[in-house]
Amino acid sequence: MVTRRAFLAATAPLVFARNTPAANRRNVLFISIDDLNDWVGCLGGHPQTRTPNLDRLASTGVLFSNAHCAAPLCNPSRAALMFGVRPSTSGVYSNDEPYRKSPVLENALSIPQTLRGVGYKVMGAGKIYHGNYPDPQSWDDYWPSQQRNQPPSPEPAVKPANGIQGSGNVDWAPLDNGDEEMGDHGVADWTIQQLARKTNDPRFIACGIYKPHLPWYVPKKYFDLFPLDTIELPAVNPNDLDDIPPAGVKIASSNKDHQRITGAHAWKAAVRAYLAAIAFADAQVGRVLRALETGPNAGAFDVVLWSDHGWHLGEKLHWRKFTLWEEATRNVLMMTVPGMTKPGGRCTRAVNLLDIYPTLTELAGAPKPKIVEGESLVRFLKNPHAPKDTPTLTTFRRGNHALRDERWRYIRYADGTEELYDHDNDPNEWVNLAAKPEHTALKQRLAKFLPASNAPASPAGKGTGNEGGRAPSNG
Repeated sequence: MVTRRAFLAATAPLVFARNTPAANRRNVLFISIDDLNDWVGCLGGHPQTRTPNLDRLASTGVLFSNAHCAAPLCNPSRAALMFGVRPSTSGVYSNDEPYRKSPVLENALSIPQTLRGVGYKVMGAGKIYHGNYPDPQSWDDYWPSQQRNQPPSPEPAVKPANGIQGSGNVDWAPLDNGDEEMGDHGVADWTIQQLARKTNDPRFIACGIYKPHLPWYVPKKYFDLFPLDTIELPAVNPNDLDDIPPAGVKIASSNKDHQRITGAHAWKAAVRAYLAAIAFADAQVGRVLRALETGPNAGAFDVVLWSDHGWHLGEKLHWRKFTLWEEATRNVLMMTVPGMTKPGGRCTRAVNLLDIYPTLTELAGAPKPKIVEGESLVRFLKNPHAPKDTPTLTTFRRGNHALRDERWRYIRYADGTEELYDHDNDPNEWVNLAAKPEHTALKQRLAKFLPASNAPASPAGKGTGNEGGRAPSNG
């Protein structure tokens, strides 16, 4: 664990290198999409998804097809990304733990703060941080405001619109409203306005798209893309939890969404709604990308696009995120860096959202704070097939971890119980191999990359404690 004394020694005072003139620094367009799993055309997560704009962006640079989050829920994932620090170091494990109350992060520099220190103007819109903790000190300008990052969107007059009682905001409905009435459309509009302004000062522009986060209320035309009777369901093993230790079963059974949705014969309707919300989000990303490509800054921005974690839609008999399995930890990550990346790059190495921070500092010629734990991806931007021998780590709550490399997923819970999956032969993670004696050496090798210690949880704030809740933060 990083102590308070060690943290202060690592961060103060910081002297920013200015060996690169500000006018020559790379601009950054930083696009986030909330709750988007691998149901993207280029990742092959669902055969019916429609993501032409994401697929086109992926084709222009490097797609990281084996990218994973630091935590499978919003606040700790985004805190880890924006500060480059693992949950096991910061103590930020849940959505109701304010990261600025962590002794490690209270005075830490976020990505935009570090870039601002070398001459960038840093601005953003929409959801970049978790809604309860927007971190105004990170930004020069923010829309709709520094205090409330998420603009409102229309909702049905009667809820739950899907008719399933007790499901919280696991709700969906086609809206008669047009795209222009949606909050994410406003986020895209604001981003487009910034991209239309030519300036010599380097800029970091963050664009945080909220959908496909729950509830899935999007304009009807997106639902119409997916006729209900044609919907294909995810592959699910009804006995999937039989070989999983009690700690994993408890996580999978932490909500009753699967029973409620299947009991209401609404599984296809829910999958359709998620696909519709993805298609809506993709359309907003497309508007932003077209503005960049046709405006005065064409070719002048590095583009980084990421989602904060994955999402279950019945796999492991579970819905939402909040697990250490592939569906929850795998996220979208793609980067295009003019003059460095080549079209069509695909990196299969196991990487992490933590790696974005050191990647951006290296590209910008900015100093990387000592507490940043990720590793730069620049070598993969230059050569997507560059070697990597280490797994990547995901943490869910204190002491529960998953390690993922190109073939294996190893899970160890806080009570010492384990899961092990061979993705070469079992991509759905249906067969837990952890008890097989022939895999003892493999588990020992992977276990070397588990955190040596797990920081105490950051003091709880006024967050929801449950990202599925209808809090003002829209978390």
